[in-house]
Amino acid sequence: MTSKKRQRDNARRKQAQLEAKHHARAARRDQRVRVGIAVASGLVVIGLASWAVIALMADGDTSSQETTAASPDATTTPEATSSSESTEADDDLEYATGWSTSPTAPDPSLSEDRTWTATLTTNQGDIVIEIDGEAAPQATSSFVALAGDSFYHQSECHRLTTSGIYVLQCGAPATVGVDGPNYRFGPIENAPEDDFYPAGTVAMARVANDAESMGSQFFIVYEDSTIPSDTAGGYTVFGQVTQGLSIVEGVASAGTITGEPDGPPAQSVIVNEVSVE
Repeated sequence: MTSKKRQRDNARRKQAQLEAKHHARAARRDQRVRVGIAVASGLVVIGLASWAVIALMADGDTSSQETTAASPDATTTPEATSSSESTEADDDLEYATGWSTSPTAPDPSLSEDRTWTATLTTNQGDIVIEIDGEAAPQATSSFVALAGDSFYHQSECHRLTTSGIYVLQCGAPATVGVDGPNYRFGPIENAPEDDFYPAGTVAMARVANDAESMGSQFFIVYEDSTIPSDTAGGYTVFGQVTQGLSIVEGVASAGTITGEPDGPPAQSVIVNEVSVE
């Protein structure tokens, strides 16, 4: 067997294993949620849209967020979802190295104040993003550095919202026991003054009311959304989808695994790799 064929076979094997684990996790989540709905069937959740906005959090300490969510279950924040899954053993995944282990974020100069093209190669097809290194140099530097270290390799887009705001959230690494890079960065860059995020916008997720809490997670807006600022401000816009938005729209149309307006997508999106140039 040739080396290239062996590599392709290994890649297909890992892809199949990752998708099988996704479906197994989805089944477990679905069962847990159904039990929770049965127990709390008499509750009425107020302010769904505002809760969805508050839950656009990433890479932070979940203990500081439990008092901010309007949902009865504050554990549905992105980092809680990714960390609960990351505790499962997986011999095919390795701990992240390189920039992810740095205590400080890459210097903004790494963005070179230029436009970059990032290609997210997913199991659903390629999503191409134009990244604005001039408007958001710190976010761009972090994304480019992590992508260069294969940090996003075989990561899963773990959150979909289908009411109030319309985003697919990605960037939680697949590495065991890791929720994000060792560093956090800020401040917020290039946030829209009117809180309007048009379809195709790519922005950084963060902890609510904390402008210095960005890490690796980002979200793709698949339908025009107004996302109100919190006490820290808006969300760092660093890119725009130029190809493949229909992929995200298709994932959104399939909904979440539970049928609720906020949760893991029913149609898995696995980012096999991210290349930037």
